[in-house]
Amino acid sequence: MRTPRLAGKEFFTTMSVSEALAGFQPGRSTGIETVPRDDALGRVPASAVVSRAALPGFARSTVDGYAVRASDTYGASDGLPAYLDLIGAVRMGVAADMTVRPATAVQIPTGAAIPSDADAVVMVEFTQFTSSDVIELTRPVAVGEGIVRADEDVAVGAEIAPAGRPLRPQDLGLLAAAGVTDVEVRARPRVGIISTGDEVVPPSTQELAVGQVRDATASALAALVVQAGGEPSRRGIVPDDVDALTQTLATAVQDCDLVVISAGSSVGARDETTAAVRSLDEASIFCHGLAVKPGKPTLLAECSGVPVIGLPGNPLSALVVFRLVGLTVLRRVGGITVPPREPTMTATLSRAVASAAGRLDVVQVQVREGVAVPLFGFSALLSLLTAADGYVVIPEPATGLDEGTTVAVTLYR
Repeated sequence: MRTPRLAGKEFFTTMSVSEALAGFQPGRSTGIETVPRDDALGRVPASAVVSRAALPGFARSTVDGYAVRASDTYGASDGLPAYLDLIGAVRMGVAADMTVRPATAVQIPTGAAIPSDADAVVMVEFTQFTSSDVIELTRPVAVGEGIVRADEDVAVGAEIAPAGRPLRPQDLGLLAAAGVTDVEVRARPRVGIISTGDEVVPPSTQELAVGQVRDATASALAALVVQAGGEPSRRGIVPDDVDALTQTLATAVQDCDLVVISAGSSVGARDETTAAVRSLDEASIFCHGLAVKPGKPTLLAECSGVPVIGLPGNPLSALVVFRLVGLTVLRRVGGITVPPREPTMTATLSRAVASAAGRLDVVQVQVREGVAVPLFGFSALLSLLTAADGYVVIPEPATGLDEGTTVAVTLYR
């Protein structure tokens, strides 16, 4: 991992978000543990899960109808139906104990096992009884029609859950069908969350003194961590003191897989985060400053192999940057190589939005009947995020977006 040389007020030495995401790849990864299948929703398989048996395991019918030999149905039509002797019926949940001989048929429900020598199933809609033991077919069927092969769903040795992709409800269903009871998964990343600032007080504070603010960022970050499959570890609020921050950071690095510091709003507070990181052993700073608005004063570093992210003090800026960068780092640490797709939609921009070339702009929007309405305000206003349905990203080369532009809106879940 390259480490740019920084000096002076280094947070002005910015790096693009794409460069940061491509280059900041700490080697930290969580361990492996075994969990019951039914507790594995959202967990990340440590290795690909393969099926030890074919599924469904036997040839079965996909329709209600009659198991037949396809050759006995060739040429059947409304004007010239085929007639077959009904020799029995297949029951669900047991093997078929009869053989379909030429010019015979066996009644079969959807999902039942195909009897011997049958090679097709004709739907009941194309049949009718002419007597108690003779059916009339008005439509031909081809070999294999109405039948699922024994290994058509899953073949022996086939991958049924890939490594690196969080398990979804449908994945758990397939694992259950394959008889998988336990899954080896990556441990959930433990994320240390540190808030800093003399002005920051616990959310439980009932009466605020002038200049104080309740710690909103830590609660929102913890929720994002949980949503991304991690385990938040709140480390409390640290005053604007380098020694105190250094001690808290050193402790967090010892037992966390990722540490996130929400710095105070002042330039001095940002410098204290940098100084605390540099004072630790085996520490390196990857960048201090991202070409993004909001969120420019962002720190990316490593301490003893543990990634450390220093976020801006303003809640909106901190949460925007953590979504763009922090979640990617968190997922890498937790072994996610196939991240879940964010919900998106297209909309028409209601008004022009200015930007600066060379900077990624993240604009909060409300969406009403296919129209994206930009929401503007200071980065200290957390209510902008709660009012937004999602956000629009203006890429670095652009100098803005015109009114009426079709944009991709990333929706909040």
